[in-house]
Amino acid sequence: MSDPTNRRPLPHDFHPPVPELAVDSQDLTDGGILPDAQVYAKGNSSPQLSWSAGPAGTRGYAVTCYDPDAPTGSGFWHWTVFDIPADVTELPAGAGTGTFEGLPEGALQARNDYGDRDFGGAAPPPGDGPHRYVFTVYAVDREKLGPDADASPALVGFHLRFHALARGRLIATYENTGE
Repeated sequence: MSDPTNRRPLPHDFHPPVPELAVDSQDLTDGGILPDAQVYAKGNSSPQLSWSAGPAGTRGYAVTCYDPDAPTGSGFWHWTVFDIPADVTELPAGAGTGTFEGLPEGALQARNDYGDRDFGGAAPPPGDGPHRYVFTVYAVDREKLGPDADASPALVGFHLRFHALARGRLIATYENTGE
């Protein structure tokens, strides 16, 4: 049966419950419209993100950006960065793009669904309606999550399911009206 609301589940809806991390951004507003800077054809830059320190036992962080509303049957992964050191609680704007300036040493980026190892901005098909872009920060119990940079976002997500100690997210929407 199809979902007439186009509200497909989020990947972490299937993960065990964990405490909430506070996530904030100078570039995004939770529930707001995704800025042009995070749209593939208009800026294609990862947003600034900051988060509260994880609970006791946090040894690293991961950040993902996922569009559950992409017309693929499996959503679309725009960004997956992991092995972020435990003393880092912020990524500056653009950390996942270009020269990766501001990406902490040791952090890895898995390939996105564009096939690149960086942030790939929103690019929904014209007229497909609004899409949600879910930026999730995970506190994890390992310095090295396990996969390498050749891993798919799904494999990284598999490891996050078993190693997340806390999680927080911001969701912004974007619609390509074709104008």
